[in-house]
Amino acid sequence: MYASAKLPRTSVLFASTLLGGLIFTSCASSHQLANKQLPPMAADSAANPASAPARESSLSQKVEAAPIARSRPQLIKKAAISLTVNSVDKTIDAVSQIINQQQGDLIGLKQQQPKNDNPRYTATIQLRIPENRLEPTLEEIAKLGTVNSRNITAEDVGDRLVDFQARLTNLQKTEANLQKIMDRAGSVRDVLSVAQELSNVRQTIEQIDAQLKNLKNQVAYSTITLNLEAAVSTTSPQPAFGLQVQETWNNSTHSLSAFSVGLLKLGIWLIVYSPYLLIFAALIYGFNRWRRNHSPRLTQTPESTRSD
Repeated sequence: MYASAKLPRTSVLFASTLLGGLIFTSCASSHQLANKQLPPMAADSAANPASAPARESSLSQKVEAAPIARSRPQLIKKAAISLTVNSVDKTIDAVSQIINQQQGDLIGLKQQQPKNDNPRYTATIQLRIPENRLEPTLEEIAKLGTVNSRNITAEDVGDRLVDFQARLTNLQKTEANLQKIMDRAGSVRDVLSVAQELSNVRQTIEQIDAQLKNLKNQVAYSTITLNLEAAVSTTSPQPAFGLQVQETWNNSTHSLSAFSVGLLKLGIWLIVYSPYLLIFAALIYGFNRWRRNHSPRLTQTPESTRSD
């Protein structure tokens, strides 16, 4: 009876010990699995709850400090600069060297020689420079003389580029669909209709593609308008004696020829209007003759003269 009572107690103790070991093992494994699934900062927060708020605030600061990626603006830049230089010809040569160094192009040159109304020698140069070398080029040009004015303008065409690209993509898809329809078309009328529509779409594609390339080219290359003006000295040198004599001779011969031409023109006018002049002269002569005949002194008789 004692043995039978002791056996159930031993079995109950062994079963409880085994059950407690299984529960402890499952708890330990679940805790390790949770630590593996959490990130390092989360695991540390779980292990140390007091440091969790500080680490969350530092994480939020890092997220706020992260830079926001922005698309680069597509700008068409134009610059204008005006210089007063000692020699326009030498400055043009120096500008050509600067263009070659900056890998640019000379797209326009206009020179104006000195005149009587404008004694200064002026020139206007149109330049095309890569966009990233605009500022260095302007700095080099400014060293060639005295800067009178300088300005830079920029126009953002990013929206236009995106619009052209989207339209071009849609038209290319339409072109592909029309090509498929044309391949499946049966009658001649359907083929001609699809071919006409396909031709219109391709023409529009070429136009938009040309505009897109033009905008990209203007963005890639900036233009510079350079105005050069020669400095005028305070004392103008006197011309040589031979030049003075030649200038006087030219003026005198020009005056003589002008006077001769004037006389010739006057003679032609007199010849053309000679009939009217003769009539006018005859009228004057007749009036004077009539006046002499009817004058009181002339009409007195000889008898009256003798009696006096």
